[in-house]
Amino acid sequence: MARRLFPGAWLRKPQCAQCDKYKTGVIDGSACSSLCAKETLYFGKCLSTKPNNQMYLGIWGNLQGVIKCQMEEAAQLDFGTDPEPRKEIVLFDKPTRGTTVEKFKEMVYGLFKARLGEQGNLSELVNLILSFADGNKDGRVSLPEAKSAWALLQLDEFLLMVILQDKEHTPKLMGFCGDLYVTERVEYTSLYGISLPWIIELFIPSGFRRSMDQWFTPSWPRKAKIAIGLLEFVEDIFHGPYGNFLMCDTSAKNLGYNDKYDLKMMDMRKIVPEINLKEIIKDRQCESDLDCIYGADCRTLCDQRKMRCTTEVIQPNLAKACQLLKDYLLRGAPSDIHEELEKQLYLCIALKVTANQMEMEHSLILNNLKTLLWKKISHTNDS
Repeated sequence: MARRLFPGAWLRKPQCAQCDKYKTGVIDGSACSSLCAKETLYFGKCLSTKPNNQMYLGIWGNLQGVIKCQMEEAAQLDFGTDPEPRKEIVLFDKPTRGTTVEKFKEMVYGLFKARLGEQGNLSELVNLILSFADGNKDGRVSLPEAKSAWALLQLDEFLLMVILQDKEHTPKLMGFCGDLYVTERVEYTSLYGISLPWIIELFIPSGFRRSMDQWFTPSWPRKAKIAIGLLEFVEDIFHGPYGNFLMCDTSAKNLGYNDKYDLKMMDMRKIVPEINLKEIIKDRQCESDLDCIYGADCRTLCDQRKMRCTTEVIQPNLAKACQLLKDYLLRGAPSDIHEELEKQLYLCIALKVTANQMEMEHSLILNNLKTLLWKKISHTNDS
C-alpha cells in the first residue's frame, strides 16, 4: 500500500525563518505563537527535498497536520527546462504601514480580478480571506496579519485551498504564520507505490517500477472509492464559480487519501487558473510544441507561423486523471465490469479540449465512470 507515516521519535523543535519576522512584529498569524513562542507546533518528517517545496508532517498541540512553507515563487514559471528569468520577490513588504482595511480589501480584490477574472462573487471571496487573516479572532486584521495573508495569496495552492475549503477532497486549512501554513493530516501521502532507498531505485527499470507500484495498493473496492474522489475533485475545479482550473502535474505523488479511503489532494501547487495560464503563455516564444508545456503536462501547440505558443491547453483535466487511473483501476477490477471500465477509461483519455461539444462529452464520460464504480461498490463495506 502507499506509505503511511506515523509520528514518533522524529519530532523536533521548529526551526523556521518565519519566527524572526514574527518576533520583530513584521508578520503574525494563527500559528505564529505556537510556532515561535509556545513551541507547540513541531516539524516532523520531511515529505520533500526541494528548498522551494518545503512540506513536513507536523504536530500542533494534540492535532496532526502537514506544514508547508516557501512553497513557490509566484513569478517563477515552470516551462520545461528553460525557465523564465526569476524576478526577485520581497516577501512581507505589502501592505505598507498606514494601509487601511478598506484599501487592503481593494488590493485583495484587484489580485483576485487579475488571477481569476470577473468570475464569481469576488467580494465574498475577499471577505473570506479577511476572516481567515484574522488569526487571533479579535474582529480586526492587524498589519502583520495582513502581510502574512498577502504573501500567502501569491501562492496558487493557497488561493485554491481557500476557494475549495468546503469541498471534501481539499485538506482543511488549520492555520498560518507568514507564508507558512498548516493543513489537516493525510494518512497516506501517495496514491500508490512504495518508498525505496534511492540507491535501490537506481537499479530498478522504470517499466518494472511502474508495475511494482501497482502491487502496493488497497483492495479494488477501496481503489474505486479513491478514484471516485479524484473524479469529484476534477468536477470541483471544472468551470466552478471562480472559473476553470488546470491540473498541470497529474501524478500519484500529488494525491493522498485518509483512513476512510477518501481522496485528499496532497500538493496543488501546479493547479492554476486557466485565465492566468492563458495570459502567461500567449507570448511564449517557441520552435516546437515541446516549448509550450507548463508544469508536467499542461500542453498547448506552437503556432509555427508566429513562433508563439497558442493559449488552448490540449488535454482536459479529466483525460489526465483517467490516464493516471487506468492501470490503477483495471488491475484487479471485477471481471463483470472490466471490459466496460476499460472502454470508458479509454474514451476519457481520448478527450480533447478542442473537440466539438467537449463539455457535454466531459460530463457524460465523468458521470458514466462514477456510476459504474459506485454501482459496483455501493453494497460493500468499503463504500
